[in-house]
Amino acid sequence: MQVSVYFSDYFGVAPEVLDAYGAFNISLINDLPVFIDPFLLFNSDKPEYQSLHAGIIKYVRFLREISAEGEISPGLLRSWFRFPEVKQTWLGYSKVGNGGSGLGQVFSTALNDNLHSVFRDFGEEKITKSSHLEKLCLIKDGVGKDNISDFATNLIKGFLCEYTQKFAKQHLHANRIKRVPVTHTKFNYETRSWQTAHYELPFIDGDFVLLTPKDLLTKDEAWINKHDLIGDFDEVSESLPNEVLRSQVNEYLARQIPDDANQKDINRAVAATLRKFPELIDYYIKFKEDNGADAVKISDEKIRETESVFISQVSSLITKLHSEKNFYAEPNDTFDETLKRVHFLKQVIENNDGYRVFYVKGQPVKRESDLQLMFRLTWYAAQDDVNSEVNNGRGPVDYKISRGSKDSTLVEFKLASNSKLKQNLENQVAVYEAANQTKQSIKVIMCFSEIELVKTVRVLNELKLTGSKAIVVIDAGRDNKLSASNVKTDE
Repeated sequence: MQVSVYFSDYFGVAPEVLDAYGAFNISLINDLPVFIDPFLLFNSDKPEYQSLHAGIIKYVRFLREISAEGEISPGLLRSWFRFPEVKQTWLGYSKVGNGGSGLGQVFSTALNDNLHSVFRDFGEEKITKSSHLEKLCLIKDGVGKDNISDFATNLIKGFLCEYTQKFAKQHLHANRIKRVPVTHTKFNYETRSWQTAHYELPFIDGDFVLLTPKDLLTKDEAWINKHDLIGDFDEVSESLPNEVLRSQVNEYLARQIPDDANQKDINRAVAATLRKFPELIDYYIKFKEDNGADAVKISDEKIRETESVFISQVSSLITKLHSEKNFYAEPNDTFDETLKRVHFLKQVIENNDGYRVFYVKGQPVKRESDLQLMFRLTWYAAQDDVNSEVNNGRGPVDYKISRGSKDSTLVEFKLASNSKLKQNLENQVAVYEAANQTKQSIKVIMCFSEIELVKTVRVLNELKLTGSKAIVVIDAGRDNKLSASNVKTDE
């Protein structure tokens, strides 16, 4: 059986060829957690990228102009302000597959509402070097990096089509390419409508695939983001050229901070100061522009780490799974199938150096979302229906593995370092089982040190869960690993 997870696998092209072209080797099983940061377009020295950024600015200015003309009809609002996720890039935060929610009413309303406030001088800024769409996520709650990335991706979709088409014609067999119509590739400002164009693109499972240049991608946060706006506030306020404004800002901030303030109090005080002096946001963006070289460096590091963890190391893990004779033969039910995969992962991680997949630069990947995605990528050969964060009214569970309506198993990944591990083990799965009408569930607990391992076994002893087949403890510690089954604790 051919192991096919990534673009290079499916289309028979060496990963090194993709790398030389500058394209990210996407998974065609599941979205990988990176996204387009429009700041990287602005900051690039490539004229083509700068032109793409200028195109984004031009479109937002168009929206501002037509918004000033009066009320926009629902149909035109959907056409101009709302876009589907460009799922063919296989980038983003979908835990299963590549289908995201796209840009719906929340984003379109936020954008429309702020065209004459936040974006009143869009394209004509006096403090910053350029306009930045990311400004919207600094102002409006509920508008995040995924919304900004989806908007930017839609506006440069024609470029992505041309970029992918060029690669396909140079490196792929003709029978792996199909001429397809692609909507929303260019906006006609005279007719005020989106145009459809035809491209010869990689094609699989009834849909085309788009590649994205790595130098447009980042992970975790865009360069301009709300978290840094709070964290860099001191540097931003000190950079204010107006001494009077700087004194007013510092005095107002000091009055907002209570005695014996904790970090949350300080963050609230900063947020209040930003509302009082909204021009600070432009100075923050200027600060980010002035340090644009760091954006390129940090994004490059994040993409390299993502490639290391989710491509190179996961590929190695999948190869180990693939080498096990009959590993992908279907057991009797989803519980057996899921438990078998979890136990083999445990064996590979603990005894066959598989633990390396969870380390980047010597540090463990201590994010449950990353662990969940790694687990999902090992299901590429399963016939079962794998859904993530299934929410039937009592909160989301990580995964629900289904084979028909009468056979399903819930899977939850937890870090041993989680402060609520005991509470979660005691209550959460029973609630999920009732909501999902199943009695089958598996808890996977990841430990990265002997201390975490001992703590986990102690919790299991206290809850009288030691020996439960439905709870699997995986020791991913690097140094002198002890198998969880051999750890002894006092009752």
